[in-house]
Amino acid sequence: MRSYLDFEKPVAELEAKADELRALDAKGEGYALADEIGRLEAKAGQALKDLYASLTPWQKTLVARHPQRPHFKDYCAALIEEFTPLAGDRTFGEDEAIVGGFGRFRGEPVCVIGQEKGDSTETRIRHNFGMAKPEGYRKAVRLIELAGRFGLPVLSFVDTAGAYPGIEAEERGQAEAIARSTDAFLGLRTPSVALVIGEGGSGGAIAIAAASRVMMLEHAIYSVISPEGAASILWRDTGRAQDAATGMKITAQDLLKFGIIDRIVSEPTGGAHRDPQIAIGRAGDALASALSDMAGLSPDDIVDRRAEKFLAIGRSL
Repeated sequence: MRSYLDFEKPVAELEAKADELRALDAKGEGYALADEIGRLEAKAGQALKDLYASLTPWQKTLVARHPQRPHFKDYCAALIEEFTPLAGDRTFGEDEAIVGGFGRFRGEPVCVIGQEKGDSTETRIRHNFGMAKPEGYRKAVRLIELAGRFGLPVLSFVDTAGAYPGIEAEERGQAEAIARSTDAFLGLRTPSVALVIGEGGSGGAIAIAAASRVMMLEHAIYSVISPEGAASILWRDTGRAQDAATGMKITAQDLLKFGIIDRIVSEPTGGAHRDPQIAIGRAGDALASALSDMAGLSPDDIVDRRAEKFLAIGRSL
């Protein structure tokens, strides 16, 4: 059953009316309903298109967090063949907020790392809502080092509200683990592509997004802190999260303009959750294109170009 966001209520009402008429038509309780159903569907489709053509940053935040939006496991299942996950950081334990391993992307061997939020109560708890602890980032480092050793490109899928902020995570060196993961990505001597598929929150996101190419889905967000967190700090009022979202410039469109990301991957009208298959297919094409652009580069060129990319962010012209 489709779940609607608050700002989608006009579309929800039109689609509900069309469903009611469709049910009557199926029971034979009405006549000549096809035209009316078609009219309502067309009206709902146009309303959805108009709505998503002018989303505010806060509305994009809600779309990025939509519970039915495809998660890393969906992208991995559709795009990666022969995926073999690896577990543990060889220091403390396993963290299922970050899932990683090796497989084949369109026939070529790759390393894959992604943040998984889960899509049910059980899986959300198991994956800790995508908020990794130090062992998750140390696992990512282990995978990055293996990819470098065997000359494999790395694909990372970013979807987290941020690194886990609990006391035990800080006791085990959360900041250091994030820094080492970021450093491992920056120093990787093979091509890397990061795709923000939902939320890209704070250091928890950059730890697996310091890639040669950084892309975002059209309605994803990428920020140094959540809008609620920023509102709490700036105004001591989380109710002003909408103001914070607008001022922080967290949308893919703003970040492309600032040179923080390299490409926006378009989503189906109504967001990736409306048609996950199309969204995932477009993501796969974008990843393949990015890897193709880096084919033939030497390891030194890969490292140098990645460094230049990040050093150029914020540089005055």
